Amino acid sequence: MCDPVSIAVGSALGATGSATAVGMVGATTMLGVASSATSFIGQRRMARQQARYQARAAEAERQRAMQEQSALRLRQAQEQEAANREMAEVALKSREALARTRTSAGEAGVAGASVEMLLDDYTRQEAAYRIGITRQQEMRDVQTGLALTDAGYRTQMRQIEINKPIDKPSFLTGALNIAQGGLSGYRTGLELTRKT
Repeated sequence: MCDPVSIAVGSALGATGSATAVGMVGATTMLGVASSATSFIGQRRMARQQARYQARAAEAERQRAMQEQSALRLRQAQEQEAANREMAEVALKSREALARTRTSAGEAGVAGASVEMLLDDYTRQEAAYRIGITRQQEMRDVQTGLALTDAGYRTQMRQIEINKPIDKPSFLTGALNIAQGGLSGYRTGLELTRKT
């Protein structure tokens, strides 16, 4: 029993075609089909591998971005804690200075506007220092916000770079390539049989 390709080739060669010619045409046709099919399967496999790679790379980038944001937020919290400690120390030193001044003025028997002006000056100095610390922390918070925004943009650009479109072979294109490979093999086989 002959395969369908051999029957088609035999009828194309006519009744005078030899068995060798039919075999040669059939073999080249099958080689063309097999080559195209193998190429299509390889392209599909490569597309799947690329998709898996992109998924892993995208997940790794997401994890990296989360760690970067956590580090920025942790630094911000540490800076806020340091600013709070510094303001608490300033408040304590200010209260101590005010208490010493009142005690010294009381022991010396000094009272009135000059003592009140000195106490007001200590209070103003403390307020100015607190405002400076608060302003610095506000600037650090703005800097952290900008750093987080920049990190977000960098992550977005990396994700775009990672997730470029994958060239996936379509079944229609694959089928047409297989048919073209078969026809090309068939034509080559016919040319070889004419030369012999």
